[in-house]
Amino acid sequence: MKPIIGISVDCQQNLGDPRSGGQLRLNWNYTQAISDAGGVPILIPPTADMEAVAEIIDGWLIPGGDDIDAMHFGEENHPEVKLSDPSRFDAESRLFHAVETDLPVFGICYGCQFVNVVQGGSLIQHLPDVVGHSQDTGGTMQRYQIDASSKLANTVQDVSIDGKSYHHQAVSRVADGMVATARNEDGTVEALESTQRPWLVGVQWHPERTLEDPKTRRIFESFVAAAREYHANRKRMAVRP
Repeated sequence: MKPIIGISVDCQQNLGDPRSGGQLRLNWNYTQAISDAGGVPILIPPTADMEAVAEIIDGWLIPGGDDIDAMHFGEENHPEVKLSDPSRFDAESRLFHAVETDLPVFGICYGCQFVNVVQGGSLIQHLPDVVGHSQDTGGTMQRYQIDASSKLANTVQDVSIDGKSYHHQAVSRVADGMVATARNEDGTVEALESTQRPWLVGVQWHPERTLEDPKTRRIFESFVAAAREYHANRKRMAVRP
């Protein structure tokens, strides 16, 4: 059985365009990573009924995108912020609260920031203001140190991993129930894990862009395996008298 992995998509609503009404966007390599790992990717637009989606999916991948509005963590937006369409955060928030707490969730870049903010955490809005450089943008290849006791270290079978960085924001205050499990050498939080859910992981870099790396592939394989187990458990519960 191949588990169904929902992938929420980036979007730009344009109600003034009578031809399209806006656009939905997702890079091909997200779906490729899920398919290669043994999952069946399906795309989740903001217009979907999230209660219905929650009944269908066995796992949820939250991909990269533009910036989350700082109002969601009680701040004014930095001048360098490029805001994502508000319908995206609204839709993903509804889905986050609709799914069961044991549903495997994997956040990448924006997705890592989302799982932190939606649970009460905050973001560094423009990382160069804090670390004094802009090396986290443009696909810089970096090495991240991983907490040896973390799910991520167990998954990649190492305490470090290389990844491509494409962000100017990052986790600031870690949400309750989450813990930082990887960092850049400049101190930037590069991965989060839930202490309350069985498989909720966020990474700040873009593993879908380094699929040739065995450590990267193990992350997607672990996520899909957790989704397969979730499906099996839900099926067993459904047939109980």
